[in-house]
Parts: sequence; structure tokens; C-alpha cells
Amino acid sequence: MSVVFQPAVVKFAKESYIFVEGKPNADKFYIIKEGKVRVSREAETAKEGNIAGAGEIIGLVSAMAAHGYIESAQAVTDATLLAIERKQYGDIVRKSPALAINTVKQFSQRMRSLDEAVSRRALKSTAANDPSHLYQIGEFYERAGRNNQALYSYQQYLAYNPDAENMEQVIKRIAKIQPLITAARPVYTPDTMIQKYPKGNLLFAEGESGHNLYIIQSGSVKITKIVNNQEVVLAVLNKGDIFGEMAILEEKPRAATAEIYEDSTLLAVNRANFTELINIQPDMVVKMATLMSERIWHLYRQLANTLIENPLGRIYDALIIQLEKNRVDLDTKEAYECSFGFKELAGMAGISETESGELHNKIFSARKMVEKNDKILINNVSEIFKEAEYYRKSERIAQKRIENKAASTS
Repeated sequence: MSVVFQPAVVKFAKESYIFVEGKPNADKFYIIKEGKVRVSREAETAKEGNIAGAGEIIGLVSAMAAHGYIESAQAVTDATLLAIERKQYGDIVRKSPALAINTVKQFSQRMRSLDEAVSRRALKSTAANDPSHLYQIGEFYERAGRNNQALYSYQQYLAYNPDAENMEQVIKRIAKIQPLITAARPVYTPDTMIQKYPKGNLLFAEGESGHNLYIIQSGSVKITKIVNNQEVVLAVLNKGDIFGEMAILEEKPRAATAEIYEDSTLLAVNRANFTELINIQPDMVVKMATLMSERIWHLYRQLANTLIENPLGRIYDALIIQLEKNRVDLDTKEAYECSFGFKELAGMAGISETESGELHNKIFSARKMVEKNDKILINNVSEIFKEAEYYRKSERIAQKRIENKAASTS
């Protein structure tokens, strides 16, 4: 006998909090039945937040990501809400697949907006999100001596811009790079679902059209943006992660670049297969919503990271974000090996290459972590957490002083 899905009805008096930003183990989200609720984040410039009304969902990202709440919700009026546990989201999907797919689309739009915000805050700029940007990407990789990536970017630039004024120059650059390629990038037909790529190749570059989403079967993929001749690492994704879904859901150009970080086997799903997959496996939507919630949570944490003025503090906080993402116990005194190196960590924190050299020496001279096979090995996780907390606390004290000074002079 099947159990009827029945969310709990809860009432909140005016000005009472439904949940508070930072509260750990978010396990519920809410649908507003009656009244109005203010949703806000401490790091936002507009402290008044957004007002949500009847029919709107709040707290879904935090609950599905299964981390702490990334925002606070406070009743503006007396409010009646439906409280839904994380595990019940699957019931909603099976009952209303269209509603679930719409939620995934909203997540996709939110992720795109956050991607842009992280780049803008980290590097004070955003990259052009169109095929012309492929040339700048190619130049960046060529200067860095990353030939596979440069070749792909230049080839895609010519494919999208066949009448470009600098076409001859790009052709010469391609001819110069091609003999240096040691592992050619495999080419697959659009309907090939199982695809394998060697380390160091680009799967796709920001600005080009997208037709597939990908699910990592083995290996890892680095998601980046090239802005102002600098690489920003948005994430390093591993087995089971889904990426590239924005191209299918929104039919817009790729918002970021996907680089094969380790030899990888991927499941490629196009728009036709995606629709069929959802009809056959509604749990696929649950999986997507969960992973996208995790990425949105991660992007919000990255956005907060860009507000940390001290570069060293930003590095430590970026490392904690990765540990939180991988659900590492931050109180453990055990060692932990990261799936990335210092270069990637600096990129996650929006640190320029000129800054990262000095920071590298400061961090590793403290002997709280070491480098092993181009990966970071933390000797004691709790010590790193304490270090990050020290910088966070210093940042809050400095910000409070600024606010108090501004208040006293106004």
C-alpha cells in the first residue's frame, strides 16, 4: 500500500524566523500557503531581502544540498507554510514531473546568474558570453603553454567565426600548435552517449553552443572561466556529478569552460535523450535538483568568499568551502588529501598568479599542509578550520569597525 504524500502545516507569527542563515543540517523546505516571508542573506548589499508570497518555495536549495541554510527567512505577516522534508522531494517529482522540471530550470537560471556574479566580484569583470570570446580563451591557453586547450579554443573560434578578420593569424597559430599535441581530443557523434577523454583536453569552452549535459562516470572535470587573462576555477567535479545542463534547459551558450582534469568517462545526454530519461527515470530529476542545489550552495559560499579582503584568509576559506562540499568533518584531526592542487585552490579564491606565489610560500611554510603529486594534503583538518575561522573573525571585526565609524560620522 503506497503512502500518501502529506506535508506538515506550520504557522509562524509575524516577525518570527522560519530558518536562519548558517543553521546547520537544513532538512526542510517550505511552500508558503498564506502570508508573506522575507528571504535575505547577510552578505547581500540589500539587507531588506526579497519578499515571497503564497505559492512560492523557500529553503529548497539549502535542504536539497543538505548543508547549512544559505539564507534567512522571517515572517513579514502571520504566515502559514507547508513544511516538506528533503526525502519527500521525490514524491513531488513523481506526482508532478512538470513542476520538478520547472524547478530545475529555475535552478539553472540561478546558477548562471551566480556564475556571473562570482566572476564579477572575484575579478571585477565578466567575460563576453559569446563565440568571439573563444579567441581570448585560446590566447590565454597558448601563453600558458597548454596546447591542447589552446588548439580546441582556436578551432572552435574559427568554426563560429568563419569570416573573422584575424582568420589567417588564427590558422597560423593552429598550424604552430598542432605538432605539439601529444594526446588528440576524441571526436564523437552527437548521439554517442558514452564518451572518453584524456586529461588536459577541453570538453567545451565558454561561449560556444551546447547540446549535451554530462554525467561523470569516472575521472574528474574542472569548470573554469577566463576573465581578464586570468583563470577562475568554479569547481572540480567528480564521479556522479552532472554539468552542462544549462545548455539543454535554457538553449543558451556555455557559461563556463569544462576541462578534463583527470582521464574521464562521461555519459553524454542530449535534449531528446534528456526528455526520455526523465520520463523513464523521474529520480533523475531528483538527482539533478540535488546536485544543482549543491552547486548553488557552493556558488553562494564562493560569492561570500569574494568579500574577504585578506588574500590569505580567502585562500583558507576557499579550502574550507571544498571540505564542506565534500562533507569532511571539520573537527577531525585526521589528514585529508584534496582532489586539486594549490594552483586550482588559488583560482577558486580569485587570486592572481602574481599574488599566488607569495601566498603559496606563506601557507606551506606553516606546515599545516603539504603538496603531494600536485595535490594538497592537509595534515590536520581541524587546524585548517581554526585558521579559516581566525580570518573570518578578523574580517567581521574589521567590518564592524567600518560600520561603527560610518554610523558615528552620519
